[in-house]
Amino acid sequence: MVSWLEQTDTALFLVLNGTNAPWADKVMWVVSSKWLWIPLYGWLVWLLVQMFGRQVWRTLLLALLLVVITDQGSGLMKNTVKRPRPSHDAVLGDQVHVVKGYRGGPYGFFSSHAANTFGVALFAGLLLRRRHKLLLPALLVWASLVAYSRVYLGVHYPGDILAGALWGAACGAALFALHQRWLPRETRFRLHR
Repeated sequence: MVSWLEQTDTALFLVLNGTNAPWADKVMWVVSSKWLWIPLYGWLVWLLVQMFGRQVWRTLLLALLLVVITDQGSGLMKNTVKRPRPSHDAVLGDQVHVVKGYRGGPYGFFSSHAANTFGVALFAGLLLRRRHKLLLPALLVWASLVAYSRVYLGVHYPGDILAGALWGAACGAALFALHQRWLPRETRFRLHR
């Protein structure tokens, strides 16, 4: 079963990574950059401040905790599982399309980009869904695009992305639930009217 999953993951990776173009190389390189998304994070913080006012410190503290948990969870798994990235796989070799010579670190299971973006998408999207109904779906599309860019760049298998997305989504949902319990009663009442 494990062998079949690895073969399927590799085959899917080769299809997704093999569909490339010079213009897409540039786009996916930028999409994968963490710095590109700083304005998005700033906008989300602004929306949260508008929603929670003086209580936003709790929200931002949990958001910071979320990123630490998703990112460190990925690092722990990478160093425990030690599954080579496709860009470091000796068998795949020349079949992997890489951009600007970027190959990432030695291990790829699971993707911290996927974990972080899906965690933020779920956490912020759930918190803001009453006032911004389309935000959660839009954030999930954003997280999916960032996650796909990692396969496109040759540094993650689709299975790395799926595991990272599931971990991030679970952490985002769990911290959202914790946030709801941590809010003062009067703030919960005001937000749910």
